Amino acid sequence: MADLSQVKEHAEVIGADGVHVGTVDHVQGDRIKLTKKDSGQGGHEGHHHYISGGLVAGVEGGKVRLSANADVAVTFEEEA
Repeated sequence: MADLSQVKEHAEVIGADGVHVGTVDHVQGDRIKLTKKDSGQGGHEGHHHYISGGLVAGVEGGKVRLSANADVAVTFEEEA
């Protein structure tokens, strides 16, 4: 797991493929809480989702890069 202390609010979260996954609201424990407006799709819109810190490959250039491609990473998003 990458050092989550380097993750900043409003940083873009991208998959290993460079595709946008979400925007950081803040770090909560060992998870990244995504903003409501940029989190979830369909029936999952309008509330916060979380990305496990274990999926974070690194923080570079103000972006959080995940170890999985975006389409796979969103299947690992957690609610509450």
